[in-house]
Amino acid sequence: QVTLVESGGGLVQAGGSLRLSCAASGTIFSIKNMEWYRQAPGKQRELVAGITRGGSTNYADSVKGRFTISRDNAKNTVYLQMHSLKPEDTAVYYCKVDYNFRSGDTWGRGTQVTVSS
Repeated sequence: QVTLVESGGGLVQAGGSLRLSCAASGTIFSIKNMEWYRQAPGKQRELVAGITRGGSTNYADSVKGRFTISRDNAKNTVYLQMHSLKPEDTAVYYCKVDYNFRSGDTWGRGTQVTVSS
């Protein structure tokens, strides 16, 4: 059983910054890919950023240049550093991981990010 717990969400003014964390716990052999998604009210869930175990990254065009994804493999933790936040970044942010030596994937419960104008 693997559990993901997101943290670091909150309320911030436009132009501000937040750093999200997602820590995996339980029986973990090796996490392969780690990703951040978000879902705003009335909208579909979208991929925000992803990172491989080796550190290759990808970003949604809407956050490129403002957000940075990183990971600490020893801690089984992924981070999302967010700068220059905009009201349209307001959403519940979820992390997702998959594995090298087990099938399937795991989702966190999400953390709320609210950006005021």
